Parts: sequence; C-alpha cells; structure tokens
Amino acid sequence: MPTVVPRAGAAADDVVETVRQVCDDVRDRGIEAIVEASRRYDGVEQADIAVPRDVIEAALERLDPDVRRGLEESIGRLRRTCEAERERDVVTEVVPGGTVRRRIVPIGRVGLYVPGGLAPLVSSVVMNAVPAQVAGVPSIAVASSPQREHDGWPHPTILAACALLGLDEVYAVGGAQAVAMFAYGAGPCRPVDLVAGPGNSYVVAAKRLLKGRIGIDSEAGPTEIAILADGGADPAGVAADLISQAEHGPTSASVLVTDSESLVDGVAVELDRQVAATKHRERIKAALSGEQSAVVLVDDLEQGLAVIDAYAPEHLEIHAADAGDVAMRVRNAGAIFVGQWAPVSLGDYCAGSNHVLPTGACACHSSGLTVRSFSKTVQVVTWSEAALRASRDNVVALAEAEDLPAHGAALRIRVDDGTP
Repeated sequence: MPTVVPRAGAAADDVVETVRQVCDDVRDRGIEAIVEASRRYDGVEQADIAVPRDVIEAALERLDPDVRRGLEESIGRLRRTCEAERERDVVTEVVPGGTVRRRIVPIGRVGLYVPGGLAPLVSSVVMNAVPAQVAGVPSIAVASSPQREHDGWPHPTILAACALLGLDEVYAVGGAQAVAMFAYGAGPCRPVDLVAGPGNSYVVAAKRLLKGRIGIDSEAGPTEIAILADGGADPAGVAADLISQAEHGPTSASVLVTDSESLVDGVAVELDRQVAATKHRERIKAALSGEQSAVVLVDDLEQGLAVIDAYAPEHLEIHAADAGDVAMRVRNAGAIFVGQWAPVSLGDYCAGSNHVLPTGACACHSSGLTVRSFSKTVQVVTWSEAALRASRDNVVALAEAEDLPAHGAALRIRVDDGTP
C-alpha cells in the first residue's frame, strides 16, 4: 500500500543542506543571522524579533468577536480532555522496604512553532500550548513567521490566540531559523528543551538535524486524510472532507478506500462540483491530482481495514455501517473520526482532540500531541537496609554474570561488614 499511494513528505530531504547552513549560521551569529534570514526568506526588515506585549494585547482587542468565541471554546474543550489525561505519580512497593516511584515531571522549557505561510494556523497555537500548560511546563516560547503586511510581526490572529492563552514570549521568526533559535538560543530567546509544532519542509528538516540537542514532538509532514467508506456513505460529505485537507497545500494527501464503485462515481461528480466553487481551487486541484492522493477500490471493508493499517493515515474517517465497531479495530491512525457527524474539520478546531498528529505512516509507531508529550518520567528508588540485604545475592550474581564485579562490590561493601 505505501508504494501504491506514496507520500509527498520526502521534500525535507531535498532541503537538508540549505537548512544545515541556516542552523549553523544561527548557532554562530545568533540574532544577526535570524534577521538576515527574515530578510531573505520572508522579505521583512526587522529591528527586533521579540513581539512587544502591547502588540500582542492589541491583536486580541481587535480580534473578531466570533473568532474569539471560537478560540475560547476550542481552548476550553481541549483543556478538558487534557486535564482528563494527566498522569499521576505511581509508587510501587517492589519488596518490603523497597519502593520505586515513577515521578511525572514537566519539561522545563519548550518552544512552540506556529506556521504562518499559506494559512495562519491559529488553531496550532491552541493545540500546542494547551497540553503544554496542562502538563505544567513553566516556560513556553512561541515563534511564527514575520509578515510584511503586519509590520513584520506574526499574523494578528496568531498573536491574539497567544494573548488568550497568556503567552507573552512570542518571536517573529519563521522556518528553520526559528527551530535553530530555540535550539541554540539567540538574542532574547533562551534555548529550550523541546520544540513542538508542525511546519513546512524547512522546519521538518531543522527538527531532524537538531534532534538530540533538543527534543522534538515529531517530523510532521504534509497533512493527509484517508476515508474508509461503504456504499451507504454520502458522496457529498466524503468529497467535502477530501477537499478540506487538500486545501492545506498541493502536497496534501486525500485517499478514499471503499468497496463501492457507485460511491467512487458519486464522489467524482461531487469533487468536480465542489472544487470549482471553493476559494483555493488551484492548490486543491494540485493536491487531489498528485501521486499522494488516490481512490483505492477494495473487495470489502475487511480488506479496506488492512489497507488503512498499512497506510497508517494521520486522519481517518469511517463512513460505514457500524462505524464505531470498525473504528475500534483500526490499529494505525493518528486520529479516527466516526461517522458522518464527525468530520476531520471538527477535530482541526473544536472536538477537544489534538490536531498535531503523526504523518507519513508514522501512526504505526507514534501518537499525536498530548500532555505526555510535554512531560517526562523520573524514577525515584528508595531502599531500606533490610531490603538491600535481601537483594544482595541477586545483584552480586548478575554483576558477576556480566563481568562487572565492581557493581556487586558496591552492595557487598554495605552489607558484608565493609568487605568489597
């Protein structure tokens, strides 16, 4: 299946050397390199990269009331699901007098990247920041590309979302230079421990190059939707959902998997009708006609499930009888949307789920962004003298088996009357 419907995400490989130069330049020259990159790539002359607090607050004051209500509801719904998934410390008594605590510790400082290219993805501010805040991250910085039409600052809707979330450390820096700034620190921005958030191929390549120096959430590539549908699905709804993800850009993937030839025909008619009427028809046509988009005709839904698990889509919709039962049989998908009343667009904004999800078949081993993404575990081992004495023979035997006698001696010197 992956070779039948290839991904368009390999573009990051094509820009690695360019990105390496950008990252090295930011490492060596700091803010001067960032300002030059903003001039070169964004066409913006910058006196400062830090967005002043009054600019952030003014963006919220000017925000359309309907957009503000939508953002507030999105924040509230996501916060509820994030609060529900918060993990607690777990203490296990391994033996009498010997315990291991799995301590949940938030990441100390994170950098959140918010794309602002083809579309100002204000929803990505919410999807990144809320789980980080619920996890208890004490220091959060945001970066989004500077916009010529907005005085060199990020898009005002993005700034307004930051204000709603109480985020006041915001930088007008985009692309690979933003990831490098987070990794190395530059100007007023201190280095971070983790970078999260989607981006274009330059952002993905920078995260790939700097992984290890910083933690990353994932190498999120072009968005993708797969729809598993039977003959009872509504062609208009299926077509609309394929279009919705194609709207992100020409490398977006829209895949229909079905056992119904009549549905394929109906969806084709609807695609022609709906694409012609939509605003971004050119980029949508490019995405739908690209090699990464396809219709896969299967013998039955059982075979369709096998195709879906092999493809491991970022977003999966199920339009079929007993859709809920079918959803519970899927192993590989970033997020699953059940039935005609749960389109991916709902998850993009206001379902309470997170839309930062694994792409490029990574759903077979990775998960979407959660509270857990912004925390780590620390094991705290507490042992009494009696418990250590009871463990002596086992530790010594295993140390000798590995030819590491000093390991055993570290116990023996404690419990064998000072004899190593």
